[in-house]
This record gives sequence, structure tokens and C-alpha cells, in this order.
Amino acid sequence: MCKRVTAVLFVIWLLAPLAADERAPQNDSIRQDDLRADLFFLAGDAMRGRLTDTEENRATADFIRSRFERMGLKPAAPNGSYFETYNLMTATLAPDEAANALEIAGADGLVRRLREGQEFYPHRFSASGVAAAPVVFAGFGISAPHLGYDDYRGDVKGKIVLALDHEPGERDPNSPFDGVVTSEPSTAWRKALAAQDAGAAAVLFVADVHNHPGASNFEAAARAYWPEKPPRIPAYTLASWADRIRIPVAQISPALAASLVAPSGRTLEDLAKASETARGFTPVALGAAKVTVRAAVDRHVVPDRNVVALVEGSDPRLKNEWVIVSAHFDHNGADGTQIFNGADDNGSGTVALLEIAEAYGLAAKGGQRPRRSVLFAAWNSEERGLLGAWAFTEQPLVPLASIAAVLNMDMIGRNEEIPVGGGARFGGLEVQTAESNANALNLMAFSKVPDITAEVEKANGAIGLELKKRYDNNSSNLLRRSDQWPFLQRGVPAMGFITGLHPDYHTQYDRPEKINYVKMEKIARLVHQVSWDIANADARPKPPATRAITQ
Repeated sequence: MCKRVTAVLFVIWLLAPLAADERAPQNDSIRQDDLRADLFFLAGDAMRGRLTDTEENRATADFIRSRFERMGLKPAAPNGSYFETYNLMTATLAPDEAANALEIAGADGLVRRLREGQEFYPHRFSASGVAAAPVVFAGFGISAPHLGYDDYRGDVKGKIVLALDHEPGERDPNSPFDGVVTSEPSTAWRKALAAQDAGAAAVLFVADVHNHPGASNFEAAARAYWPEKPPRIPAYTLASWADRIRIPVAQISPALAASLVAPSGRTLEDLAKASETARGFTPVALGAAKVTVRAAVDRHVVPDRNVVALVEGSDPRLKNEWVIVSAHFDHNGADGTQIFNGADDNGSGTVALLEIAEAYGLAAKGGQRPRRSVLFAAWNSEERGLLGAWAFTEQPLVPLASIAAVLNMDMIGRNEEIPVGGGARFGGLEVQTAESNANALNLMAFSKVPDITAEVEKANGAIGLELKKRYDNNSSNLLRRSDQWPFLQRGVPAMGFITGLHPDYHTQYDRPEKINYVKMEKIARLVHQVSWDIANADARPKPPATRAITQ
């Protein structure tokens, strides 16, 4: 018996140095006390919620840059800068009320004139201009070659396209459009671009009435879209996206759409149901009526920036491949004295990013660098539509094909808690207690990047978190609600790490004193270990299971 124990101890002694070598260097330097100190600063009242295009947001970016610089990390943006710059855009309606109008000239010679806000309104990304042409119904108006789907299997050149909101198979878990997750090809601006590429003169969108029936107050919706009083937080889009749209784009009421469809001898609901196809829809002409769309939308450019730093890889060949570790630092600002501190969302991910970057910096100073290069990216304007991460994919600092993996942290500081009657923001999520998730971490895109999932599971063996895989095909849309999404859509292996929503989410109660720092330390150490393992592996993770969008 004693000999057997001695033999076992000898084997453990032999294996111990190997285990130590496999552990990411400086992993122990990631400490909850440091995470806490940084988070009380970043999510303190003085930073006033780090809202896009505010001094506090800019100060946060400057703070992150100074930390990267102090760690000895290389600037990763052009011209030796830590700032990757890009432009956002906001929009206002032209002051002349007649500048936005819609006119229908029927075959009987009668002309119906509508003002903005009655039964139509232009989209914010619409180009300013005039289009006059007959109308063609084009189903959902989606062109997704990567899915073998096209609603433009007919001629729409010079015509005004009428298209449905959303996508086919909206509630079908087996839909090729990301199951019940809202797909990227169904976003309005991508639909408008698809129509434009097919030669359309303008686009009119209408609700998919077969999936969302019932009366609606269209005028109220128009007022909400274009409020008389400017909102506290403007609606933003990427300027590079809006710049691609060169045709008028508007939303119309179901009642107006029904009148446009009537000459075809079919109802709007009939055509909508017929649009639920696996491969696309053949456009249907809607009679001889001529529609004139006038849109006048003033675009306003807003500069924005991500913060990016680099540890260069040690392998002469593999250093040209990147592992990205990321988190967004913006939040929802303040409304007078009410401050949306955003400690969990996403101060937690930001301070974890700083700790991981510092661990790499310390290791590099000690002569230990990964084989692949590691980019540390603090994304901006995630709350405004993942715009910082999307901007990176639009103009990447390196070819997207050279990115081995993206590991994105967003809300890693609390225990998921879904209350009874929590409302729409918890839609699609099961009621659960914080106690049941005391040691839980959700992996986003686990099913799409199995190689990264395997690396996470392996690294977690020494950390002991409860890894949960449950939201990749969930109507809560959590998969697409953080910065892993743009990379997945462009064919880059990416995983999101999130502890989950809770009642303080997006409220003034998301404060640093409520964070679970013990758990956050474990998560930060896990992500650090996974990034190190991927950066040093001989083979890189396979691309995501879903194919990439092309536009």
C-alpha cells in the first residue's frame, strides 16, 4: 500500500512542472482587488455612464490608452496610435415639411398625397432624393447568397420595392436564418442595400402582418421614430453603412401597403404568407399605380474610436495571426442626477480586459510572449448597435482571415437573475434565481465555434466555473447583442462570455458595489488562459458553423 502511494506521489511530482508550464504566465496576477479598484473608478459617478460622444466616454478611452501604454503594449492602430478611429452618423429630418412626402397616382387618375408621419416616414439611413415608379412586392427583401436565399429572383430595376419587415421562419428554431435569433441579413439597411444592388429606385418597408397581426397606431410609431424633442440618446449608425445607401428608404403603414397591393388581386397577408419560402421569393408587380417617394434626411457625422493595443507574437510565421481579447467600455450615460453607471455592463468586461492585458505585458517583460500576436480591443458604442466592433470588421487592422479567435467579455460581474414578470427586456429567458447561477458563466456561440468551446472547457478544468450553453438559438437575441456577433457574421471564430442579465441591467442600480469580484476574477483568468492556449496552439480554431455575409 505504501509503495503504491509513493509511486502515485512520484508521478504527480513528475507531472507538476508540466502543468505549471501549460498554465498561462502571470495568470495569478489577475486579482479581484485590482479588478475592484479599476471598476470603482470606471463605473463611478464621475464617469457619468460613459455615453457615446461625451467627455466622460472620451476620458474613459484616454484612461484605457494610458493603461495600455504603461503596460508596455504596442499601439495597434495606424500611425503608432492606440485609437482606431471611425465615424458614426445621426440623422434629422429636413426642416421643410414638404421635403418628405409620398404620392400615389392611381390608374384612375386620382392622386393621393401623404405627409411624413401620417402613413409613412423615411428611415434614418435613407438617402435624400426622389423616386417615382411602379411598385413591386419582393417578399422579405432579403438577399443572402451565403444561405442560398434571394428575394430578387425577378426584375426590379427602376421599380420601387415593397418589402416585409423581419425574415422568413422568424419563430422557427430550425430556420437557416440563425434559428430564432434575429439574423443579420434581415436588418433594414442590409435589405435596402440588397434592393439597391438589384437596381431598385426606392424601398418601402411594411410590417410582416402574418407574423405580427393586430391593429397598430402607425402615427404614434412615426412620432416615436422621429420625435419632436431630440432624445437624450440619439440613434446612431455607422457612417460607412449609411454612405452606401443612395436611394430613398421609407416605412409605410399596413393600411397603405394593403391599398398598394390590392390591384394585384391578392391581399397583403396572402403575399406575406407566400413569402415564407426556403430559397426566396419571385417579385410580384402591383399594378399600374405610380408612387413618388420624396426623402430629405440630413446626416450628421460623429467621430468615434476604439482603443487597441498589441503584444506581438514570438513565432516568425504565426505572429501574423491574431487572437483578439475584447470588451466594450461605453454605457448609457446619465439623465440629470440619475447615473447609469454600467458596472456590470460593461465595466466588468473592461477591467477584466485591462487585467488580462497587464498579465501579457508582465509576461512579455519576463521574456514570455505567445506564438501568435494578441490584440486587446476596447470597443466603443456597443450600446448603440455594436458599432465599434462593426467598424473594426468594416476596416480591420489586419485581414479578417488572419484572426484566429475573438474572445469577447460583456457583463461578467453578476449572477444571472431573471425575475417573474420582468418584462420585455427579459423576453425569451426562463425565470431563475441569482443563487442558482452563483458560479455560472454563459458561453455565447458555443455551437458555432466548437474548437473554442473545447479550449474553454479544457482551461476551465483548473478554474471550476459552471459553463452553461443555452442561448445560441434563443429568442432573447443574446447571441447577437454583444461584440462577438459582427465577427461571427464575417466568418471569424468568436465567442462571447456573459454571466447573464439581472434586474439591475440597464438601470441606475448597476453599480460596482454589487459585483461578484471572486467570480469575475475566475472568469478573467479563464479568458486569459484560453487566449494564451489558442495563441500558442499549432492549429487555429475552425471558422464558425454559419457562413459569412458578403456585404
